[in-house]
Amino acid sequence: MLQESQDRLIKINFTGSTQKLHLRLCRLVGQAVADFSMIEAGDKVMVCLSGGKDSYGLLDILLSMQSRAPISYQLIAVNLDQKQPGFPEHVLPDYLTKLGVSFHIEEQDTYSIVKELIPEGKTTCSLCSRLRRGILYGLADRLGATKIALGHHRDDMMETMMLNMLFNGSLKAMPPKLRSDDGRHVVIRPLAYVREIDLARYGELRNFPIIPCDLCGSQENLKRQEVKTLLKDWESRYPGSGDSLFAALTNVRPSHLLDRSLFDFSSLKRTIG
Repeated sequence: MLQESQDRLIKINFTGSTQKLHLRLCRLVGQAVADFSMIEAGDKVMVCLSGGKDSYGLLDILLSMQSRAPISYQLIAVNLDQKQPGFPEHVLPDYLTKLGVSFHIEEQDTYSIVKELIPEGKTTCSLCSRLRRGILYGLADRLGATKIALGHHRDDMMETMMLNMLFNGSLKAMPPKLRSDDGRHVVIRPLAYVREIDLARYGELRNFPIIPCDLCGSQENLKRQEVKTLLKDWESRYPGSGDSLFAALTNVRPSHLLDRSLFDFSSLKRTIG
């Protein structure tokens, strides 16, 4: 009955341009899930829902794919209520109840902690992210979740790579699949192949009840926002540069970099004869 309710909602709302975009997003998510073995038979996937367009889109697409998947797995939507002033607590429970999906709202006052520890005007994202990650890992244990699904998309991955290169001196991005340091949790990013612009359009067509992030989203001049602007500027000046940059994440040649732990440069010798 629950699955029939979800399927009915999908059929009612997916018409015209929405249907076309939905099918493309399902194809991209399905490809990422298959390429990186993100979801397996018997999994209980905890879908982290922030109230933004990306996580709404992720849950929406995974629910649709679940009804047609050749394997059986569970989905549970989870939201971390960080007790931000003015946060509309009713929006997500109302939406998820109407959708007919299992969900859990976790209430943790990380807002007060961040405000107490981070000076006014400074970026709160790093501390907020660490606090959220610890809470979500603990919640996954309590709920018996085998996978933790996050709503990061293709643009997030490219921006992270640029941020690490420009400000951290490292060549790394967001992995599509990650095992926690203690080995107890696996984080997946099914939107790895999906563009942010498509998620934004999909959110508009589906009329998701978006909740703005007043804790960090309202901060100006964040490095990530600057990198996002930089990449958009390059794409406008050199169309296709974004596709090339994303392709670079799948085409790494350690012999053409300088990391001696990845390639044995000392063993390279001139071949005679």
